Formats: sequence, C-alpha cells, structure tokens
Amino acid sequence: MLIAHRIRLDPNNAQATYLARAAGVARFAYNWALAEWQRQYEACKANPALPAPSQLALRRQLNAIKREQFPWMLEVTKNAPQMAIIQLGEAFKNFFARRARYPKFRKKGRHDRFTLTNDQFRIDGKRIQIPKLGPVRMRESLRFAGRIVSATVSRSAGHWYASITVDTAEETHLLPADNQGAVGVDLGVAALATLSNGEVWTGPKALRSLLGWLRRLSRSLSRKVKGSRNRAKAKLKLSRLHAKIGHLRSNALHQLTSSIARRFHTIGIEDLNVKGMLGNRRLARAIADMGFHELRRQLDYKAAWRGGRVVVAGRWYPSSKTCSICGHMLEKLDLGTRQWTCPGCGTVHDRDVNAAVNLETMAVSSTATACGGAGAGAVRGHGVKPAPVKQESSSEQV
Repeated sequence: MLIAHRIRLDPNNAQATYLARAAGVARFAYNWALAEWQRQYEACKANPALPAPSQLALRRQLNAIKREQFPWMLEVTKNAPQMAIIQLGEAFKNFFARRARYPKFRKKGRHDRFTLTNDQFRIDGKRIQIPKLGPVRMRESLRFAGRIVSATVSRSAGHWYASITVDTAEETHLLPADNQGAVGVDLGVAALATLSNGEVWTGPKALRSLLGWLRRLSRSLSRKVKGSRNRAKAKLKLSRLHAKIGHLRSNALHQLTSSIARRFHTIGIEDLNVKGMLGNRRLARAIADMGFHELRRQLDYKAAWRGGRVVVAGRWYPSSKTCSICGHMLEKLDLGTRQWTCPGCGTVHDRDVNAAVNLETMAVSSTATACGGAGAGAVRGHGVKPAPVKQESSSEQV
C-alpha cells in the first residue's frame, strides 16, 4: 500500500535558493516538453510518417541538448527535469483516457515543485539528503516503515515540504476498529457531522471565522503596485492566510475521520451532490468551507486501514424525510425545518440525528445483504483499493 507522508522542511537561505532553482528547472522542462509535444504532434498530423511524441523521446531529446543550450540545468539534480517530463507523459495519458483535462503550462510561483526518485535521496532521521545540496532538516521524522518510492519537494505559502511516498506492507499499520458497531454520519452546514449516537461535530468553519482578515489582506494586495516588493510581501501574507484556513479545515477533518474510523467498523454516509449544492449562491461558501469531499476521502482510506467498511447511500436516499422509528416518509421537508413530528407515531425528530440513524440502519442492512440477508434499498459498499493517500504532517498518528 502506498502512503505519502508530507513533512515540512526547515532549509537555510542557501538551501531554499537551491530548492527554488530546482523547482524552476522542473517547471522549465515541463513547459519545454509541452511546447515540443504540441509541435511534434502538429507535425505528425501533417506527415503521418513522423513518429508520435512521447515522454521517453522528449527526455532523450532534452538530455542531448541541455549541456549546450541549458547548462544551468546541471546545477541541480537531474531528477528535476526528467521527472517533470515523465509527469507530463502521465498527464497526457490521463487526458487521452478522459480522466483529466488537457495539460497546461506551469506558472512561476504556483505549485512550485520537483520530484526525486528513491535512488536520488536518502532519509536519515530528521534529515533528507538531496543531490548537489546535502542534508536538509525536517520538522519530524518519517513515521511509516517500508520501501521509500519517491519524494516530491514543493513550496506552499513560502514554506517547503517533502511528500515522501512509502510502499508499506499489505497488512494495515493501525489497530483494527473498536467494536462499537455501526454508525451513521449525516453531513451538514450548521454542523459538519452528526452521528447516529448523538455526537455533533460543528467543525471549525475556518473560512467564515477568518473572512474579515481575508478581505483586508485582499484589499491590501489590490492596492500594491504590480512588480513591487510590497506587493510580493502582501501576496505572501495572503497566501499564508489561505494556507492557515486550509490547515484548520484539514486538521478538523482528520480529527473527525480518525475518531470515527477508530471506533466503528461499519460507517454509513450519503452520496452528496456537492457540485450541485455549490450552485446555491446563498450556501455555496458555507458548503465549500466544510470540505465534504475530503471528509469522505479520508473516511474511505482510514476505514480500510482499520479493516472497516464505508457504505454509501444513494444520492436520492430520503434519510431526513423518513421516520427512524416507524418508517413513515414525508412528502416534503424544507431545508429550514430542523425538527419535525412524525404523523405516524408522533415522535419528535431532530432532522440531523434522524438522518444519521437512518444511515446507520441502511449500513447495517446493507452488511446483512452482503452476508445473505434481506436488504433495505439501493446502497453500495465503497470498496477501497490500495492507492496513494496523503498523510498530514501533524504530530498525532491518524
């Protein structure tokens, strides 16, 4: 199983300059290869006898000319340009398979990064050894045991990070989930998640809490003269605030998903149409601030790590409108109605708790169906295959 551990680096000024130069070389090689790919593709269409472009041919072409035309590339590790062209080949492969859009040229200052293969760097405690640079301090040591596959060094909000991919053993590296049965998780805007046992996780609502500060820094940046040093300083302040918002949201999601995956072996959630929900101009910002897609992604792989199972209800499953006691279903339930009384049995329901209980019942009945029992409807277990996942660089084990 591939696991990526993202660790913040602590380089000095000379090391930070080298990292920026290596990221610039990777960006230049990617853009050069993309332009050359487009030129060769047009030539191939005009003359079918010419070979089609490929990342392997572009790598050989760059190696043949870089000593004469781009000698400054030799100042950094050879992996920076070579891996950038390999990544371009993967981008085109995904594009032709209709899994992604057409590759775009990389811009300076946006997602600055370069990749190292496992034979070009070494991890020694809290240090990473990079070719032509030497050891760079890391804020923490690598927490996963296994074969190191690669490392991607990137810059975000003025800080450098190393995302180290490790190929661990097939068996999980965490203890199995506690035997607390099944749980339903209802996601919302007022509260991030409501569990069927009555727990309510409100979430940090990071963007909402820091929106005033974000507006002030955005206005400050717009007043600065383009190309000035003051504009660069204001841009860095704004990017660091965006990074802080993302870290607050990510930390809350990791705490929630780790708690659920650690305690429950069967988890029932809804298949939310987040893209459609973002079409509501009154709730779009609040919905985006919650991070529903990231929460579901983390639940998927963390439950798989602990031997659990995530059961996803259909998009039109009436979890909120169905009485969890007698099964009566309302014809209509407005979004603003947070409590309602069942006409069938007279039970007063909290909207979110009732939905979570129905999701738990759905998950349990789906598990019984898989074992040969009677089912409750159109649901599907969310199978998780071993795949690369991001592991936050917090000090706690998730």
